[in-house]
Amino acid sequence: MVEDSSASAVTAVGLSKSIHGPDGVLSILDGVDLRVEAGESVAIIGASGSGKSTLLGLLAGLDAPSAGDVFLAGEALGPLDEDGRARARAGRVGFVFQSFQLLPGLTALENVMLPLELLDRPARGPALLVLERVGLAARAAHYPHQLSGGEQQRVAIARAFVTRPAVLFADEPTGNLDEASGTQVIDLLFTLNAEQATALVLVTHDAVLAARCARRYRLQAGRLAPC
Repeated sequence: MVEDSSASAVTAVGLSKSIHGPDGVLSILDGVDLRVEAGESVAIIGASGSGKSTLLGLLAGLDAPSAGDVFLAGEALGPLDEDGRARARAGRVGFVFQSFQLLPGLTALENVMLPLELLDRPARGPALLVLERVGLAARAAHYPHQLSGGEQQRVAIARAFVTRPAVLFADEPTGNLDEASGTQVIDLLFTLNAEQATALVLVTHDAVLAARCARRYRLQAGRLAPC
């Protein structure tokens, strides 16, 4: 059991997720407990199909568990509906996806500005600063199709960090990158993690990336265990 969720960046308590399939009920997660403090880095590894991305989605409030609860910056997500969970995520959560998930019709700068605009905060200045921080100030006016894979992922990281979130979730952030670009992205993630005291929760198959994290867990048979 994880105690005192009030001060953590994100805490899961007895988190379970089941779905109904053609052969009956399928248990994906079974009583997962996890606490991540501000500035910590945690890697979650496991076989394909073990539920890693499901766990990440629950921790981020993108989905609701079958049992248990998630506390995001001390706020319980369990009592909230989908709109309430979205409000709880706003400004507190950043997300980096393997497939970048940039909006193709927006420039790099506009993609990074978007989370701040949705929060009705000043956007252009902070977005330019974080693009400069990830080494892409000169590419601010370029569209995603005009950027390399590594550059697109750096824009995605800038977008995730621009709100200075309490926690950043990354789902296979180097999965679509070559080794050189992947190393650059890893370095950037941990640099910003340290500078902003943002908790970092990674799902990865990348042993180098996992080894950089302060704590590592393996998800197997629905259970999370240190490794």
